[in-house]
Amino acid sequence: MGKRALVVEGGAMRGIFASGVLDTFLDVNFKPFDFAIGVSAGASNLLGYLAEQPKRSYQVITELATNDSFFNPARFVRGGNLVDVQWLEQESLRRYPLNTETLFNNIPLLAAVTNVDTGDADYYWVKPQNMSKVIEATTALPIAYRPTPCFSGGCYTDGGVADSIPVAEAYRRGAREITVILSQPGDYEMSPMKMPKLMDQLLKKHPHVAEAMRKRSDRYNASLAFIKNPPKDCTVHVIAPPEHFPVGRFTMKKAKLDDGYNMGIQAAQTHMFNLYKDAVKQLVMAQGSTADAATLVA
Repeated sequence: MGKRALVVEGGAMRGIFASGVLDTFLDVNFKPFDFAIGVSAGASNLLGYLAEQPKRSYQVITELATNDSFFNPARFVRGGNLVDVQWLEQESLRRYPLNTETLFNNIPLLAAVTNVDTGDADYYWVKPQNMSKVIEATTALPIAYRPTPCFSGGCYTDGGVADSIPVAEAYRRGAREITVILSQPGDYEMSPMKMPKLMDQLLKKHPHVAEAMRKRSDRYNASLAFIKNPPKDCTVHVIAPPEHFPVGRFTMKKAKLDDGYNMGIQAAQTHMFNLYKDAVKQLVMAQGSTADAATLVA
C-alpha cells in the first residue's frame, strides 16, 4: 500500500484559499497523510497546519503580508525588494510563534526550492536547524526579492519556478494517494511567458533561472496533466478555488482575502463530505446491497 501525501501549491496572496482549507482540516483533526510537500506560500501555510495552530496562516496573510514592510512597490523602484520574504518569515515567528514541538513531531514537511545553478527543483525536509532558510528560499520570488538565499552548499529561489505543483515528486517518493490544494481554478492552464528576452535581461546573473522561467508553463501544465491523468496505481484528490475566486497574486484588500479564505473552508468541507460519503458507501456495499448504500448516502 502506497503512502498518502498532501501537496500545497503557492501563489502568494492566493494562498489564502489553502489557509481556509487547512484550517478546516484542523477543525476536525483531518490529518491522514504520511508526508506533505509545500511550495512557496504553500509551505508557509503548511507550517500552521502541522503546528496545529488554526488561523495562524490567515493572520500572517491578512495582517503581515498586507503590510508595507512586506509588499512595497515604492521600495522596489528605489532598488529594494518588492516583497521582503525574510521580514515576513521573521515577523511571523515573532508575532505568531510556532508550536515547534508539535510541528516537528507531526507529518514530515518537504519544501520545494529552485536551484539557481541548475534551474531545477531541489527538495528539503523542513527541520529546526534549516526551517528559516528553507522557508525564505521557497518563497523568494525571482526579481521581486533581490537576495539569493544560500544554505547546504546551494543557492535558491522560489520553488514555484521549477516545480509549482510537485505531485510527480510526491509520487516518486512513494505516494499513491495524493491530495493537492491548488491556488488556481481546476480548469486553469498556464500560458507561455510573453517576454522571454526581458526575463533573460532581468535574470542575466542567473541564466538557469531565466531558462526555468521560460519552461515554467510547460512544467506547470505537465503537473496539471499528471493530476488529471495520474498513473493507474495512484489516486489524486483536487481541492481548487472556484472560477469566481477573487484573489490575485498581490491582492491586498481584506474583504477579498476573507472571501478567498471562506471559499477554502467551503471547498474543504465539500472534499471531506465526499470522502466520508464514498467511504460509507463502500462499507455498506461490502455488507449489504447497492440499493441500501445509495439510500444511505443520498
